[in-house]
Amino acid sequence: MLAPRPDDPLRADPLHDLGLRVGENGPTLRVWSGAATGVDLVIDDAPQERVVPMIRDPHGVWTGSDPRLVPGRRYWLRADGEPVSDDGVKTPFDPTVDLLDPYGRGLGKTGRGEWRSVVIDESFDWGGVAKPAVPLDHTVVYEAHVRGLTRLSPTVPEDLRGTYAGLAHESTIAYLNDLGVTAVQLLPVHQHIDEQRLVAQGFENYWGYNTLSYFAPHAAYASRDAQLGGPSAIAREFKGMVRLLHAAGIEVWLDVVYNHTAEEGEEGPVTSFRGLDGSYYRHDATGAPIDVTGCGNTLDTSLPAGARLVLDSLRYWATEMQIDGFRFDLAATLGRGPDAVFSGADPLLAAIRDDDALQGVKLIAEPWDVGLGGWQTGNFPEGWSEWNDRFRNRARDFWLRDVADARHHGRASNGLGSFASKLSGSSNIYSHERGPLSGVNFITAHDGFTLADVVAYDHKHNLRNGEENRDGADDNRSFNHGAEGPTDNPWILDARRRASRNLLATLFLSAGVPMLTAGDEIGRTQRGNNNSYCSDDEISWVDWQLDDEREALLADTKALIRLRRENPALRPVRFGSPGLATLSATAMSWFDASGRYMSPEDWNDPDKRTLQYLAASTPEVEEFNRVLVVVHGSETATTVTLPVETGIEAYEALWTSGDVFDPTPAAPGSVYELRGPTVTLWRVR
Repeated sequence: MLAPRPDDPLRADPLHDLGLRVGENGPTLRVWSGAATGVDLVIDDAPQERVVPMIRDPHGVWTGSDPRLVPGRRYWLRADGEPVSDDGVKTPFDPTVDLLDPYGRGLGKTGRGEWRSVVIDESFDWGGVAKPAVPLDHTVVYEAHVRGLTRLSPTVPEDLRGTYAGLAHESTIAYLNDLGVTAVQLLPVHQHIDEQRLVAQGFENYWGYNTLSYFAPHAAYASRDAQLGGPSAIAREFKGMVRLLHAAGIEVWLDVVYNHTAEEGEEGPVTSFRGLDGSYYRHDATGAPIDVTGCGNTLDTSLPAGARLVLDSLRYWATEMQIDGFRFDLAATLGRGPDAVFSGADPLLAAIRDDDALQGVKLIAEPWDVGLGGWQTGNFPEGWSEWNDRFRNRARDFWLRDVADARHHGRASNGLGSFASKLSGSSNIYSHERGPLSGVNFITAHDGFTLADVVAYDHKHNLRNGEENRDGADDNRSFNHGAEGPTDNPWILDARRRASRNLLATLFLSAGVPMLTAGDEIGRTQRGNNNSYCSDDEISWVDWQLDDEREALLADTKALIRLRRENPALRPVRFGSPGLATLSATAMSWFDASGRYMSPEDWNDPDKRTLQYLAASTPEVEEFNRVLVVVHGSETATTVTLPVETGIEAYEALWTSGDVFDPTPAAPGSVYELRGPTVTLWRVR
C-alpha cells in the first residue's frame, strides 16, 4: 500500500487517491460509484466475513477503513442502487454479487475459483538500478509475449520457462543484448481472463487483450514458486524482471488495453466496473451502449472516472513498477470525446503526455479502433508516437505484391514514390513538428503473419481457431513465391530468404522507430495462421532450435541493428527543411539506377524499380555521417551507377541482401550489377 502524495497535483481532483492507501485512520479504501446508494467493503476474516459499510462523499467516492487490510488479506465489494440512472445508463446492482476493487493491486482466487482483491506488500529493493532512458532515435523495439518468448528456451531452467523470471534469466537477457534491441514490448501483462465464447469453445485468450484488472500483474506468467507465494510474491517477481532488464540497459514497455474490459457486452460477466457503475462504459444519449472496440464494451474515458482510472494505472506502472513505455491498444478509443468522435486534441491524450509522473515515458498509439472515423494514423498529438501501419503496407507491397504482380502480369503495380517516403520517415503522414520518430515502423506484429509466413503464404490458414477460417485479416499483402507453405524447391526458398532480408533491411534502414516481432529474426512460423490469439502452444511460442538458414537470418538481423546504431544518418530526430540545415535531421538526395537525380516522372512510374538514397546527417550530438541505400525491387537484373557528388571520395559496402557481398570500396561513378530484389548499404567516405 502507498501513502497519499501530498504534492500530487491531481489531489485537487475529487477522485484523488482511489484504491487502498495508508492514511491517518490506517488502511483506507476509496472507490468511485456515482450511481450506487450503498457500497460495502467486505474483508475475509476467516471463518467469517467482516462487512464495513462505506461512506459516500458528494463526488460519488465511497470510503471505508479497517486495520485488517494488511498484506495477504482478501477483500471485495458489494454495491446496491437503482438499476437505471436518470440518463438511462444501466447498472446491474446486486448486493449479493462480489466485486473486485477497480484499483486492486493484487488478485487471487478462492478455492471455488472466484477472483478476489488481495492487499499486497509493495516494498522492493531496486538496488539503485535506474531506468535506462534510451533516446527514441536509438530505440529498437522487440515485441514479445512473456510466455511465448521463453516457453521453449533450452537455456532457461525448465521451471522458469514462460515466466517473468524466464524473461529475466541471464541467458534471455544475453540474447537480447547480443541481438541489439533496446526495449522489450510485452503483450498484455495486466491480469486478464478468457472470454466466455472462448471458454465455451475450449480455447483461451493467449494474447491477453481482455483485462480483468489494470493494476495487478497476470498471475499465470509468474513462476510456480511466486504463484504459491501469492500476489505479493508475483509483484516482486515482476519487479525483479524489470530491475534485471534495466541493469542490462533494456527498457520494458507494456501493451495496455484501456479501451475495453473483460466484462464484455451487457450479458457479460459482472466482475467489477459494471457492478459499481454502468457509466464506466460509453453510452449514447438514450443509455444504449456504444462499442467502438468490437469487444462488447468501451471504457468511457471522456468522463472523469474512466480518464482518472487510465491515468492512475499508468502512473502506478511507471513509478511503482518502473515501466519505461506503453503501447496503447486501440488508442483511437482513448481520444474520443463525449460525442464519441476522435480528436487529436482530446484532453486525456494531452493529460497522459503532460502528467508529471509520466515524463520520459514512451507513449505509443495503435492509432485506430473499429468505430466511426477509427483510422487515425498521423493524427495523434506531439509527444506521442504511433504504429505506422502504412509503413508495413508499403514495404510489403514493394517487396512482395509488386514483385508478384511483375512475375504474373509483367509489371509492378506501384511506383517508387510512396516507398521512398516511408524509407525517409513518412513525412507525408507525420507533421513537421512531430518528426520521423512519431512513427513506429514494423513489418509484422503479433497480429498477422510472421515474417517467415508473409513470404510463404498467399492466404491465411486459421482453421485451428474454430471459426472456419473467417477470423483474421484477408488483406495480408503477402507472396508465397510460387508455392503455398512448406516446399523443397530451392528457387522458391532462395526467393523467400531474399525477400525476408529485404523486408528486414527496410525496417532497420528507414527513419522512424523500428519494431521487430519476437522470432522473426530466426524465421519463426505459425504455419500460415495470421490470428494466433487463442493458441497457447507451439504455434505461438518461439522455437529456439536453429538450423543454418535460421542462424544466417539471425546474423543478418544483428548486422542490420548494429549498422543502424553506427550510422546516425539512418535515424534522424527531425525532418529537415529545403535549403536549411536542421540539427539532427537527415539531408536527402535521390538518384535513379544511372546515378541521375530522380525526375518527377520517375517517382510514379511502375517500371522504375531501382532507387538510390543518399542520406547525410546534420550533427547535433553525434559525428557527421553519410550513407547510400540502394534499393532494387525487381527480379530482373540491372546495372547501377554510383552517384557522383561533391565531397564523395569512395563508397564502402557495409551490407547487402544479395547473395554476393564485395567489401571492396568503389569510386563515385562506378558501375556494378544488381541481381534480384536487393538492398545494399554503403558508407560514404
